Amino acid sequence: MRIATYLHDGRRYHGVVEGSDVRALPDGTSPVEAAYGVRPVGRAVPLADVHLLAPLEPATIRDFVTFEEHVEGVRRSVDGAGGVPEAWYDAPTFYFTNPYAVIGPYDDVPVPPGSRLLDFELEVAAVIGREGRDLAPEQARDHIVGYTILNDWSARDLQSREMQVRLGPCKGKDTAATLGPYLVTADELEPYRDSDGFLRLGLTASVNGEVVGKDLLSNMSWTFEEMVAYASRGTVVRPGDVLGSGTCGNGGCLAELWGARGEQSPPPLQPGDTVTLTVEGIGSVSNTVVSGVDPVPLSAARRRSRERP
Repeated sequence: MRIATYLHDGRRYHGVVEGSDVRALPDGTSPVEAAYGVRPVGRAVPLADVHLLAPLEPATIRDFVTFEEHVEGVRRSVDGAGGVPEAWYDAPTFYFTNPYAVIGPYDDVPVPPGSRLLDFELEVAAVIGREGRDLAPEQARDHIVGYTILNDWSARDLQSREMQVRLGPCKGKDTAATLGPYLVTADELEPYRDSDGFLRLGLTASVNGEVVGKDLLSNMSWTFEEMVAYASRGTVVRPGDVLGSGTCGNGGCLAELWGARGEQSPPPLQPGDTVTLTVEGIGSVSNTVVSGVDPVPLSAARRRSRERP
């Protein structure tokens, strides 16, 4: 099943996609509830006549970093260091990103204030359907209701500077995160699962119609079930939580290519550029970059006396 959230005739709906149409769900039904089998009640409306929004509004977004090739390339580009940190191999590390920055699969993306190095990131995200705590990986599969595409837009210049403080990223990742085009229920992707438990989905990234990256989701170093288990360690995961795979390798973002090539080729994204990300079995999202706003000036840190009472 494919669950969509959309605008039609001035109203916002959740619905089930049926071929080239979408049918609204009963009022008050969440996308996660729908994925467990709630049937649509509305008339069929052509997808061409609706405006697709992000398939859900997550309370939290944990973004992992599970592709070794991406870590190696981006570290060289952002930090100027080679190789992969040994600590990366210990566990599927993640950070919490901004759920208020979520945009739809075809919405425009403003350049983050003060940034000159805008980048995309091609990811797949798992969506939690059932609450759980301290889960084992073999339990976690029953807590994943479905999957969607995630584009974790990144201001690389802001990210590079702020992470020198050993905290973050923060404003380098704060302007936009694309989800879409649908929430695809987990059962639809089971035929793609390989013998090691990974989903073998083809991933493609294009800028202005030119392919710049291709990879397989099965090149992740941890399964989504292991990621959910780690996320639930000592805490809870709840319905609607989103867990991103992290950016794939082989051109899943521009910064990885910059690190590998030693130059900004392809160039950073500019207003007018359109980024299209396609994931086998899920679909495509396509966002166009537009001009953003200038940053509101702030003073630099004030050097204080450290006087004590």
